[in-house]
Amino acid sequence: MNRRLQDLLVQSADRAPESTAIVFNGETIRYAELEQASNRLARALREGGCVRGDRIALLVPKSPEALIAMFAALKADCSYVPLDTSSPTARLGRILASCEPACILAVQSTAPALEALKAFTPNSWTALLDDAPEIEARFRRSHLTSFCAARIESQNQGSEAAHILFTSGSTGAPKGVVITHSNVLHFIDWAVRYFGIRAGDKISGHPPLHFDLSTFDIYGTIAAGAQIHLLAPEMSLLPHRLAEFIRAAELTQWFSVPSILNHMARSGVVRQNDFPSLERLLWCGEKFPTPGLIHWMQRVPHAKFVNLYGPTEATIASSYYHVARCPESETAEIPIGGPCGGELLLVLDDQLRPAPVNEIGDLYIGGVGLSPGYWRDPEKTRQVFLKNPFADDPFSRIYKTGDLARIGPDGLIYLVGRSDTQIKSRGYRIELGEIESALHGIAGIRDAAVVAVETGGFEGLIICCAYVPQPGFDVSPKKLRQQLARTLPSYMIPSRWMEFDTLPLNGNGKIARPVLKQRFENETLAAVSGGKD
Repeated sequence: MNRRLQDLLVQSADRAPESTAIVFNGETIRYAELEQASNRLARALREGGCVRGDRIALLVPKSPEALIAMFAALKADCSYVPLDTSSPTARLGRILASCEPACILAVQSTAPALEALKAFTPNSWTALLDDAPEIEARFRRSHLTSFCAARIESQNQGSEAAHILFTSGSTGAPKGVVITHSNVLHFIDWAVRYFGIRAGDKISGHPPLHFDLSTFDIYGTIAAGAQIHLLAPEMSLLPHRLAEFIRAAELTQWFSVPSILNHMARSGVVRQNDFPSLERLLWCGEKFPTPGLIHWMQRVPHAKFVNLYGPTEATIASSYYHVARCPESETAEIPIGGPCGGELLLVLDDQLRPAPVNEIGDLYIGGVGLSPGYWRDPEKTRQVFLKNPFADDPFSRIYKTGDLARIGPDGLIYLVGRSDTQIKSRGYRIELGEIESALHGIAGIRDAAVVAVETGGFEGLIICCAYVPQPGFDVSPKKLRQQLARTLPSYMIPSRWMEFDTLPLNGNGKIARPVLKQRFENETLAAVSGGKD
């Protein structure tokens, strides 16, 4: 049976056309409206010249128009490339030059960038999802009413690309991860069953649309015929507004990176027995400090708490762990658990042999969510997508995540950190994540992150800590060193410290570690130039 992501919308619109699909800034879009609007836009894309296999770039902020454009691209037999509208033009240009879209869809607020971007993709044509007469475009929203809203037949297959998500590349050039319809559908099928998502659910839409967490929000909602409540990007750094949003919308499911949840916990905006409608609180993308998790579980005891794990290359999430009881200690380790349906997780040594229990190894992923690879980069694909040494099928592959993990005596997988955050200093191998865990266990620390900076001298790599204090606490570097000395050896205690009001976040809501590293590098250079220690 050939299933595509657009079929989820067709089925839900057939079942309950008058039900609400999208809520955003007081605006609601019914399933029938979403179905019809995406059909019209799909026909406009085809008439504009888009053919099967083409890419459609979405220069559109998070909004109902963006979701309409996603489904329209799929219905037109194309794949879509969601762009971060806050990115510099040069970065967007590199993405467009790589994916060579047939069309760029924009809105009035992003249209001014089109002129500069055309230099990177001269063969692309543009269209506007609203009306801006001063901008040259092949068609605008007002033109779409002339296209038929009836169901449109698609020819694309589940094995074809649904979207390409561009992530940061180690060389500085964004790398495009190809995700197929089937990749997403396998996860959505499992997640809707496991979480019991139903038509009455009200689901958060917090992550940006170029971040793969949003894929679950959108397609999980549509598959169940539920409501997705999109959050405006500017709300991400305002914990009081986030808390009020959950209450006012009566959300039943929240899904985000842990940084947001930890920020809300540290800001004290979660009340006792808060969010009575919330049934599930899910996180993915990075480690959730245990003190923050305890804070949430004590105040929202009626919700189900689930830790999801998975890189973009493995589609949304590959493992899950239901935290059934509130951790007893702030230093308790939370596992990433076991594989989601159809997934495979392996902890292997450097000879691709299974690592013994409790020994750290490289984490590999295989199974139904695994991406075909990187867009037009077979060499990078070959480097990290390897033949599965434990399978008879010659086409079975595993992906090297770059994460370090161990299998506990309980059979669950525990994430240790990144292989690229494991450093060697003064002859010692140090995992920076272990230092961060210790910092989060100190009273008076609202947030903290640790990076390593190269000095270029005898000292080599130095450990640097960026931290946010809680008001009223003495958390000077001296005090923090004393606290850390109780749990860490001296060689793991940071030697550079920097206090922040809030830690910088990237566009996906994660801690912007490259920004922190640059700040410490600048400080180190200034100290060396000034003859300081």
